[in-house]
Amino acid sequence: MGREYSADIVIIGGGLGGCAAAIAASRMGKKVIMTEETRWVGGQLTSQAVPPDENPWIEKFGCTMSYRRLRDGIRSYYKNHFPLTPEARQAFYLNPGNGGVSRLCHDPRVAVAVLYEMMAPYTLSSQLTIWTRHKIQDVETDGDRVISVTVKNIDTGDEKVLTGHYFLDATECGDVLPLAGAEYVTGSESKKETGEPHALDGEADPLDIQSITWCFAIDYIEGEDHTIEKPEQYEFWKNYRCDFWPDSLLSWKSCHPHTLEEREHTLFPVDERHSLWTYRRIADKNNFVPGTFESDITIANWPQNDYWLGPIYEVDEEEVEKHLEGARQLSLSYLYWMQTEAPRPDGGIGYPGLRLRKDVVGTEDGLAMYPYIRESRRIKAEFTVLEQYISPITREDKGAMEFEDTVGIGYYRMDLHPSTGGRNYIDIDCLPFQIPLGSLIPIRMENLIPACKNIGTTHITNGSYRLHPVEWNIGEAAGMLVSYALDKGLSPRAVRNDKSNLEDFQALLQRHGVELSWPRV
Repeated sequence: MGREYSADIVIIGGGLGGCAAAIAASRMGKKVIMTEETRWVGGQLTSQAVPPDENPWIEKFGCTMSYRRLRDGIRSYYKNHFPLTPEARQAFYLNPGNGGVSRLCHDPRVAVAVLYEMMAPYTLSSQLTIWTRHKIQDVETDGDRVISVTVKNIDTGDEKVLTGHYFLDATECGDVLPLAGAEYVTGSESKKETGEPHALDGEADPLDIQSITWCFAIDYIEGEDHTIEKPEQYEFWKNYRCDFWPDSLLSWKSCHPHTLEEREHTLFPVDERHSLWTYRRIADKNNFVPGTFESDITIANWPQNDYWLGPIYEVDEEEVEKHLEGARQLSLSYLYWMQTEAPRPDGGIGYPGLRLRKDVVGTEDGLAMYPYIRESRRIKAEFTVLEQYISPITREDKGAMEFEDTVGIGYYRMDLHPSTGGRNYIDIDCLPFQIPLGSLIPIRMENLIPACKNIGTTHITNGSYRLHPVEWNIGEAAGMLVSYALDKGLSPRAVRNDKSNLEDFQALLQRHGVELSWPRV
């Protein structure tokens, strides 16, 4: 039995949702403990090395005030600490990497620094305690309530027993849910369950889960040789073929996410073909005084290193490790292929000057600390967001369904990558949507609340609700919900299901800069 620690609110998982929840609850005067499995807080933004996927209006509206503080803090960090060119320094909306996928492509280490800066008033006063390298081991429950959570220090093996009034699951895969015996779903629902146009025609498939990607950072030094050791599974990945994919994953080819037509990429921009290099570039050396960076730096989170051969949860530990290692090997194999065998536009073969930037991701093997997780276990909630609530196909010109219990907003395409069930991309448009409080309320558990991509969505709608600013909003709403419930002596369920309580809580959210509806234009 480990030593016991107590707080008002215990948050398991230090990703974006966990950080937002911790900041929100601390801001409301609550004592908080947050644990994180990796060495870095920030989840998909940092330990998974994914620059923020955001809505097109993000610079003006479409996120919470605290998420905007995070974005502004990242830009200020560059302007305060980096030798930028005059043009970059004067840019109102500085994009350090000028990556095509985001208006704020940046180094994950900068995000870690800014997140800790945002939490500093609470960590330095001991109101917020953060333990990294701690993984959940067990959950003790009594009926519909969580009593304690046990976490283990990955480095020392020491265990801690955490008690509190409320527990938030902000883990990347919803790891608290099965240990707590909470009701949840995984994978793909069927049409007969949800009525969604893009759900499965036949039976539901709980193991049909979006692919994961083990990201890595690289730069390029012409004339040098930084070729890595040949990965163990290189020959497997070189020869692997999938029915729905146009070629080997170790190629320049992929499927267009929207049309599924074959498309060809190049590494560097040379013609009209899609450049992988600039897609998730996090450092454009031209933004900095000459000599600051030898090369641009980019993140490899590309179609070619999506891993879909099997899930990493709801299977035994041997299977989990098999697929985690498979994802690692795929990413390293793609790098090795680019270094040694990739055809070049100039007729040459390979780019040995590609250098794995281990420092950028903070690991010895050069891969991110954690794979990019697109889909989690999802609670069975009081209200589940369905495709037909946010799709322009079903809603036509009415806009997304409006929810009386809204606790935030978001927008992103229903973007599903190839899945472990053998399905290709499902990438369809959606409407600017709201986040209903009912999707954060479990059907039974009273003091366990989801705080990231594990809310009441489906396999399809998770594709829109999983991105950076939406996850942050979910976490912030969860942290404020349980804090408000504590202050008022109410259950989260009672906050949602009583009109007066709900309106009072929504007014609190708005005072703290949470947008509850999209502006009408």
